Amino acid sequence: MAIVVHKPIPEFESFATNGVRITNSSHLGQALVLYFYPKDNTPGCTTEAMHFRDKYPEFVQAGAQVFGVSRDNMRSHEEFKHNLELPFDLIADTEEKMCHMFGVVKNKIMYGKKVKGIERSTFLIGVDGCLIEEWRGFKVPGHVDDVLQAVKDLRNVPEPA
Repeated sequence: MAIVVHKPIPEFESFATNGVRITNSSHLGQALVLYFYPKDNTPGCTTEAMHFRDKYPEFVQAGAQVFGVSRDNMRSHEEFKHNLELPFDLIADTEEKMCHMFGVVKNKIMYGKKVKGIERSTFLIGVDGCLIEEWRGFKVPGHVDDVLQAVKDLRNVPEPA
């Protein structure tokens, strides 16, 4: 089942670092930011993770939980999280269930060969479990600020002075 803006997200269950279990209903009552990225320890993904890390206190203050999602395994995620001192958990979607559900698996051309890859994408899920907004195929600089603003707009949280 595909996701649709302004509709509840379909049922799913995944596991993240620190043994955290995430389902479509596990975070009802708070906003949920799921950002999908291609691969741990690559330049763009590292930069994006650091941007979410640096803004994480503001996401929490605005009432949102943040999770990164990629096809990497739990060991890779644990190392990536530790090395970057990420305050949020990473979901290991090794079977690509969430990636397919959110429609982020895309065909790409790398070195002249067709490969299946993850399109950098972010999804904001509201306190009621409905998809509020999605960002797809964006450039990393400025993206986290856009997502944070959308989260703040949900709660009308004033900007810090």
